[in-house]
Amino acid sequence: MQQNPHHPPPPAAARTATLYCMLATSLFSLLFLLSLSSSSPAPPPPLDPHLFPHRLLLIPHLASTAAPPSPPIPPSIGYLISGSNGDPGRILRLLLAVYHPRNHYLLHLDLSAPQADRDFLALTIHSSPIFRAAQNVNVIGKSDFAYPKGSSPLSSALHGASILLRISKNWDWFISLSASDYPLVTQDDLLHILSYLPRDLNFVNHTSYIGWREYEHAIPSQSRKLKPIIVDPGLYLLEKSEVYYATQKRELPNAFRLFMVWTGFGESWLGSVGLQQHSSSARAHLSPSASNAALACGHCPGSLLADQNGSERTRACVSVFDMWDIAATENSLHLSSHSFPLKGSSSAVLSREVVEFCILGTDNLPRTLLMYLSNMPSSASVYFPTLICNSQQFNRTIINHSLQFASFDAKQRPRNLKSEDFHNMVRSGAAFASPFLRDDPVLDRIDREILSRSPGKPVPGGWCLGDSNNTCDVWGNADILRPGPGARRLEKFVVNLLSVNGTFRSRQCIEE
Repeated sequence: MQQNPHHPPPPAAARTATLYCMLATSLFSLLFLLSLSSSSPAPPPPLDPHLFPHRLLLIPHLASTAAPPSPPIPPSIGYLISGSNGDPGRILRLLLAVYHPRNHYLLHLDLSAPQADRDFLALTIHSSPIFRAAQNVNVIGKSDFAYPKGSSPLSSALHGASILLRISKNWDWFISLSASDYPLVTQDDLLHILSYLPRDLNFVNHTSYIGWREYEHAIPSQSRKLKPIIVDPGLYLLEKSEVYYATQKRELPNAFRLFMVWTGFGESWLGSVGLQQHSSSARAHLSPSASNAALACGHCPGSLLADQNGSERTRACVSVFDMWDIAATENSLHLSSHSFPLKGSSSAVLSREVVEFCILGTDNLPRTLLMYLSNMPSSASVYFPTLICNSQQFNRTIINHSLQFASFDAKQRPRNLKSEDFHNMVRSGAAFASPFLRDDPVLDRIDREILSRSPGKPVPGGWCLGDSNNTCDVWGNADILRPGPGARRLEKFVVNLLSVNGTFRSRQCIEE
């Protein structure tokens, strides 16, 4: 019988052909996938090379063999700027007043603000050419409440710090500002001074003298912040509610020493000095070094002001790092402060190392302290001073000042700054001041006389190459700084903080 030439191959041959076909298809698919994986997804828009030319030097084949420039590379600051309902305009104004392409900015509106305000911020940022070029301004989309009397502001600050850690590896210090804050120096001034300082320094005013012992009768307001138990609804409710105070109080801890931001008079003084009234007008300038002879006088928990009669003597306290002008006249003694620290989480310039210690560290102190303070009033004024002073890693890096100016009323509460405070703010040498009312005329004066900022424009700096009318519409190298008079004021102030007659180290985290 003749075999059919078109008869199909035997089953074994068919399986072999199918196997070869599958192998060839698999190999082709594998090569195709490898070619796709070797090309990364579309990267984000590149940073403007005019703003950041130094970052090209990180590419090996473009690396320069020339010696590094003599001025140090400026640091970078991570700013958290927070506000509430009705604050988008204030936040944008503050952003422009503290803007520099080297820094990173995170804007936060709490839940009391409508979503439309957050959308407005995001659209405004996206529409700015310089913000798009530097890619350094972001808006928090998922917000929460922040009750000033509770622990939710601390939670909000740590949330913002953790986001800044995630979005950038380049910043060196963390500063939290509220919509009521405003700068007293340009960012070129601030970055210029910080570029010559160790980047592990932390500027946090602090004291352990909180009045729960023998002086509790003198400063009851401080002990009231530490012993009560509260429940902050901002931690667990979506709608705004009042802070709940428990009837019980708890003992103060002995596992760690509490430190807190001090406000007004009564804490962390170098000493006090008695002033004799003279029959004619006299003026004396007291610096911390001039008060060394009065150290034995101890604390000064009372008011500093006094009308003097005859030979009565009045005690005037001198702060650890503040300078005072004391003017004696025939009828009264007037004391005016050059600078006060302001309570709250915004009153701190924290190093990146401290922020990483809080968020990412393996030491359990940050979490233990956070749990303890979650039911304490105004915990933001206690957390960072206590954390740094109880950590052997950081307690020698703290400077007892927040670089912020404030003025207090008779009840030791921060009062709104006005035009009459302008000269004291300038003389203070501080980097920031607070609080200000919305659109107060003194802000326009600061813009005009200190920052040289036009409405709706960022503060001109060394990176701005445009003409006089649109200085920052054309930009150059962001590493080039152009410090001005504010840098000299801030330099003098910081040098005073770091010297203090050789007692700088001895004034860190003192247990009083």
